[in-house]
Amino acid sequence: MEAMSRADANRRRILEVALAELLRDPEASMDQIARAAGVVRRTVYGHFPSREALIGALIDGAVEDVAAAHASGRSRSDDPAESLAHSMVAVWEIADGYRLLVALAQRSVAMEGIRQRLAPVREQCVNVLRQGLDDGSFTSSLPPAALAYVHEQQLFGLMEAVNDGLLPPADAGRAAASTALFSAGVPAARVREIITALT
Repeated sequence: MEAMSRADANRRRILEVALAELLRDPEASMDQIARAAGVVRRTVYGHFPSREALIGALIDGAVEDVAAAHASGRSRSDDPAESLAHSMVAVWEIADGYRLLVALAQRSVAMEGIRQRLAPVREQCVNVLRQGLDDGSFTSSLPPAALAYVHEQQLFGLMEAVNDGLLPPADAGRAAASTALFSAGVPAARVREIITALT
């Protein structure tokens, strides 16, 4: 039991250090990560057989955090438009810490793998969008599942815009929320009202 908890502690430590190292240097090697974590290379490879496996585990953790943030944001309002806005802001606050990792993952992990990991979050988004389309809060001509993909890609696009210095990180959460609302067909006056209430 003690050996297992020590192994778990090592794994958590490696993941924490790997995230910091990869955000600092996206080309960080397994050797660099091992040194920074204060363990031998064999220990890192004992938990993660490849750099891709390590990045995959980091992405899994990020997706868990995003799912929790999305659920927390959704729960703040029964109104679909407000729920969507709150969830996008909550997701951005989490995703902002991972945006360089996502850019790295898009190069080293198949995009299909990222989509699969985000499927539960996307399904919850589909439910909110369906509710809003049914009650008239949203007026998009896209079906809910397609619109959820649009919102997901908008978030990735905003991450890239922040990474490239085109948008300040502090503005990106509200930008994500307003972009999602506009693309769902929410009138401009209602978008302004919701975004103002978020600040």
